[in-house]
Amino acid sequence: MTLVLCWDIDGTLLSTGRAGIFAWEDATHAVIDQAVDFSALDTAGLTDVEIAARILERFGREPTPDAVGALLRRYEALLPDRLHRRAGRVAPGVQAILEHLRGQSGVLSILLTGNTEAGAWAKLRHYGLDGFFQRGAFADGVRDRSAIARRALAVAREVIGREPEARNTYVIGDTPHDIACARAIGARAIAVATGSYTMPDLARHEPWWLLPALPEPEAFLGRLATRPA
Repeated sequence: MTLVLCWDIDGTLLSTGRAGIFAWEDATHAVIDQAVDFSALDTAGLTDVEIAARILERFGREPTPDAVGALLRRYEALLPDRLHRRAGRVAPGVQAILEHLRGQSGVLSILLTGNTEAGAWAKLRHYGLDGFFQRGAFADGVRDRSAIARRALAVAREVIGREPEARNTYVIGDTPHDIACARAIGARAIAVATGSYTMPDLARHEPWWLLPALPEPEAFLGRLATRPA
């Protein structure tokens, strides 16, 4: 039996203090010579591909793969420097759990994120979390978060050498989109209210486990080991 833990990044593992917006703003100016107002653009739970497409659509541009790709590549190039502009943080409970899981047999932690691969690793490196993950599923080339979830399942299958059991597969995230991801692959959703959604917001989507923040490692793994319905 292998526990497969699929981790979202933004709002779940860490918060950049919305520093990524600086990279989006500068990328938009560089690629399409426009200033984008992110106060009117809700990005919570959206993939990077969806964000790029919405920016292009806002300025009357067709979000073709080439146009989206050009904006994303510029964003990725700018992101590492822009992350220094805000004092973000690792989310409560994350560091302790990841340290506890490091090297444990029977537990696989992978990324399941709406970030592109380059954007994901830039954020994880900046906050010192990159060493806890080797593999993941990213938004490169897809807008549909369910497709990213299926990629995560394929990564887990490749690593453990067999189909992961649904009852032992968990998606850990902070938005309704993450809960929907879990359902798309028959996994269990662990929702944490450490992002922009409140406990009542998340409760309406009926995650398997709803938390204000991640608990102590023993309590976290203890709940997964008992696997209540």
